[in-house]
Amino acid sequence: MQVMRLVLLGPPGSGKGTQAKELVKNLGLTYIGTGDILRDAIARGTPTGKEAKPLIDAGKLVPDPLVNDLVAELLRGPNRPEQFVTDGYPRTYAQADSFDALLRLEYLPLTHVVNLTISDEEVERRMLARKRADDNEGTIRQRLKEFHQNNDALVEFYARRGLLKDVPAVGAVADIYANILKALGR
Repeated sequence: MQVMRLVLLGPPGSGKGTQAKELVKNLGLTYIGTGDILRDAIARGTPTGKEAKPLIDAGKLVPDPLVNDLVAELLRGPNRPEQFVTDGYPRTYAQADSFDALLRLEYLPLTHVVNLTISDEEVERRMLARKRADDNEGTIRQRLKEFHQNNDALVEFYARRGLLKDVPAVGAVADIYANILKALGR
């Protein structure tokens, strides 16, 4: 059985979380979703959560060092996953560089990076439909602007390493999942 350590890239609302959960269910991967980790920290009122809440409420990204620390704690811990899929991490070149260094130190090299591609208009439509408290037109536009500022560098970072596969994130969930499996050589 081929080891799989996978990063899912794509704008907010592109279906990363949905597809990550399918990969977890069907391939036995561990889910690493920084959005869920941060929302949990906010709900529990942890120091990290208290620091992150006003940023998230304003549609801003949580600072790289804070997010990197959350991921490093998981991958250095006694129950670290040998196979995983990340959702929402890395988001910036600095996070990708830090994650790459961490994975090398922990002998957990990435095997694949899937970039879910979708139009901004479709992202906005989907995010408004899911009715989360942090999803409104202003925060969605701010998140998309920050996403585009960062994503090109990530795509280039992983393409240079020969890990990147683009998969259109439009159509039925099952069809997108089938296209991801095809991109992964499954």
